[in-house]
Amino acid sequence: MSPRNCLVTGASRGMGATIAARLSAAGHHVALTARSADTLAATAASLAGPSLVIPSDVTDGAATEIIFRTVEEAWGPVEILILNAGAAVPKPLTQLTDEEWQGQLDLNLTAPFRYMRRAIPAMVERGWGRIIVIASVAAKRGEPNISAYTASKHGVLGLVRSAAMELARTGVTVNAICPGYVDSPMTDTNITLLAARTNRPEQDIRKALERKQPINRLITADEVADAVDLCITSAAINGQGIVVDGGATQS
Repeated sequence: MSPRNCLVTGASRGMGATIAARLSAAGHHVALTARSADTLAATAASLAGPSLVIPSDVTDGAATEIIFRTVEEAWGPVEILILNAGAAVPKPLTQLTDEEWQGQLDLNLTAPFRYMRRAIPAMVERGWGRIIVIASVAAKRGEPNISAYTASKHGVLGLVRSAAMELARTGVTVNAICPGYVDSPMTDTNITLLAARTNRPEQDIRKALERKQPINRLITADEVADAVDLCITSAAINGQGIVVDGGATQS
């Protein structure tokens, strides 16, 4: 594949950084965005090829245009869009505040919608594009104590499916990757929050999450990146929510 212009959100660490490294190693130009400028710069410095560091909060709607224009002025239109930024608030439904509920929708659903809306016209004009949302198995089933996250991930999978059908004849594909519990900073943070709320040892919570996968371990960021590679290379994979969870959710 010839070099493509890529934009990865939530790219400073974890799955985002791993996916960015995979894209760069494949010869693509990779623009990175996340809130932390320092961590982004460190990630960019480790990449094999050209990169752009664009610190931003994905929930800032006005910043979306700035990010895309920065990439376009440097390299041209975004051709591969990886929507990885996301987070969960681990709380029982009855303890969620309106602000926490709205924050989950803003981050996990509305931000991907805005980025997709901005990227699609140039992809359609060029007759080629790949949009990949890093969703979750929570897009496929209900999970206790993460109702806002689950609702937002169900929503973003619906967005992916509708966009894929709209764009199916254009050369642009839209897919979601739905990992189980990944060995990542986000999982570490959620374990810490759950331990504080439940007075359970963090080690016990981690082992419980590992047991949710039949392979009895957390999913690796590289395994998520493998699924991203597949969605980029294949034009026939479209409108899918590809589960990467060791076999717990079969479809």
